[in-house]
Amino acid sequence: MPEIQFLFKKLFVILFAVFLSTNSIAQAKKKTEVFRPISMSPFSDSSHHWYDIHDDSNIVNPVVNQPIYKETEITKIADNILIFQRNNGGWPKNYDMQAILTIKQVDSLVRTKNKLNTTFDNSTTYTHIKYLAQVYTITKIEKYRDACLKGINFTISAQFPNGGWPQYFPLENNYSRRITFNDGAYCGIMEMLKKIIENDPDFSFIGNEVREKIKLVFEKGLDCILKTQIVDNGRLTAWCQQHDEIDLKPAWARAYEPPSICNGESALVVLLLMSIDNPGERIINSVQSAVKWFNDSKIYNTKVETVSAPPEKSQWKTTTYDRVVVFDSLAPPIWTRYYELGTEKPLFCDRNSKFLYSMAEVSRERRSGYGWYTYAPQEVLDKYPKWQKKWSPDKR
Repeated sequence: MPEIQFLFKKLFVILFAVFLSTNSIAQAKKKTEVFRPISMSPFSDSSHHWYDIHDDSNIVNPVVNQPIYKETEITKIADNILIFQRNNGGWPKNYDMQAILTIKQVDSLVRTKNKLNTTFDNSTTYTHIKYLAQVYTITKIEKYRDACLKGINFTISAQFPNGGWPQYFPLENNYSRRITFNDGAYCGIMEMLKKIIENDPDFSFIGNEVREKIKLVFEKGLDCILKTQIVDNGRLTAWCQQHDEIDLKPAWARAYEPPSICNGESALVVLLLMSIDNPGERIINSVQSAVKWFNDSKIYNTKVETVSAPPEKSQWKTTTYDRVVVFDSLAPPIWTRYYELGTEKPLFCDRNSKFLYSMAEVSRERRSGYGWYTYAPQEVLDKYPKWQKKWSPDKR
């Protein structure tokens, strides 16, 4: 009997040793597992602001030579995204999700989880949601799925009853409460929702009930896009960078961002509409009207050059360059950022909100620090013939 007990104990020790060995190998394998990289380019605008534009209102600012994770370290980057996510499900803007944060930085972020300055500006929130969805799809780690769903619920709750989205949510008492096409905020949200309703593999974990709810949210978003398209001089044209959240009319944002027809943002809107399968008559008419506007508002023989200039200090920055408009008979078509409502003239503006009609009239600080011209509509014009042939062959 003692011999049998001895054999059982010996067997147990051997099996336990095998278990520990196997577990150690598994843990070592897990630690050295290399994931395929996920591009961080969607976060580049926020990262640029964090490193290059000091802002005292930031919760944390970068340390000198702040190290960053490799794009293959997707779980560490995703953990950063969870740290930055606020308790309401959204994210603040202008931070680097790739940064290897210090203990002090992490502590500061965790202590401000209840702050509500959450936004879609500068490619925020919808990019975080998409990243978390990709990481969960690869790793099946549930905390990333849960945070992703929390972000989706935040996005749904931020939608106005009329279908639009503000720049910031909860709403603030300034221009950020306007329906915002600026910097691709609205289209970024819609493209993310479109992936979900079209069963994109990265969002396959979302159930049918939630997907149907998101489909209704997307349809409301489309309806708002069609309702905000500007009728000027009796014809349907394009969109403003921001629209009033109540009456849907073009609205002011910052002092140099006037109510106007805005071709850069409008190009993104039209590309979104052109990506929809089996578009109805309203969408077809919307796209074709915008394309007509883009053709009519082309500017020829013109390009913008950046030139060296003596240092000039302003309240906001010191510039050592300037931007000038020059004649060039070989230049491709270009468009101004703004066109005046009513006259449809190229429009410029300054920090005093005065309407100007050439870039040369704008102060150097705003002239060199803002994008007054754009080539964005050309992508629409290049893609339009194929779209038109497919969806509206009898109408141009």
